[in-house]
Amino acid sequence: MVRRILQLPSGRIAVGILVFIVLLAAAGPFLAPHDPLEGGADILAGPSGAHWLGTDYLGRDVVSRLLDGSRISVLGSIQVSLVALVAGVIPGILSVYLGTVFEWVTLRLADTLIALPFLVFAVAVTALLGNGIPQAMFTVGILISPLFFRVSRAATLSVARSPYVEAAIISGASVGWVVRKHVWVKVLPPIAVALANTAGIGFVVVSSLTFLGIGVQPPAPTWGGVLAADLGYLSFRPWAPLVPTALIMATVWACNSLADAIRDVTGEAGRALLLKRSADVRARA
Repeated sequence: MVRRILQLPSGRIAVGILVFIVLLAAAGPFLAPHDPLEGGADILAGPSGAHWLGTDYLGRDVVSRLLDGSRISVLGSIQVSLVALVAGVIPGILSVYLGTVFEWVTLRLADTLIALPFLVFAVAVTALLGNGIPQAMFTVGILISPLFFRVSRAATLSVARSPYVEAAIISGASVGWVVRKHVWVKVLPPIAVALANTAGIGFVVVSSLTFLGIGVQPPAPTWGGVLAADLGYLSFRPWAPLVPTALIMATVWACNSLADAIRDVTGEAGRALLLKRSADVRARA
């Protein structure tokens, strides 16, 4: 599937952007030219050789704060995706096999979580459990998990009553064996699409919370926090919000484009794409 994704122009661009963002999160804090927490007398300065993107209202280097803050933003998005994946996929698959009581309970729980506004609920839980990104991201992941629950349940239902699955169960195969051998192959592509979309949602949530000053104790840098600080001094540095905004937008766009690319190379659309390319190769030959 990875090779098929890289054959698409949009897939290559999306993967390239996401790899760059991940490398930035891994190495960014070590590449920062200045201490991101250290202020100076040069306040709200413009771009220069010493400060490529200028300084903020406390004289801190903006490039250093963006590089150091990339780690929190990326880790928060990954945490949201993993929590939603685990909390949604496992109950979604098991709801098809563990009887009507478990199915009814999980469906009602998923409907309840869908009705909750996850950003507002994340703020409330953060206020109760303490101001920290892990608490907020865990809450958001649980609230987004119904997406994975619905996707995995629908994919499981599509194969649960297939003749080969019923034959395996009649032959004495366990639920775990059926899921590993037959169900998981069918469930994996839509889950991969949902995972890529959720990573983009998680990035937006992390940026939104840190923009509001929630989840990270100041003066710790984040992309949302840098953006919020820049918006307060637009009369001095009107161009300043462009860079953090572009980083956030590019990351979210790459996640959504990757989800589209996964959808295009899997299932019926993927088989049609392979047939079309095979026909093009034969025509050129």
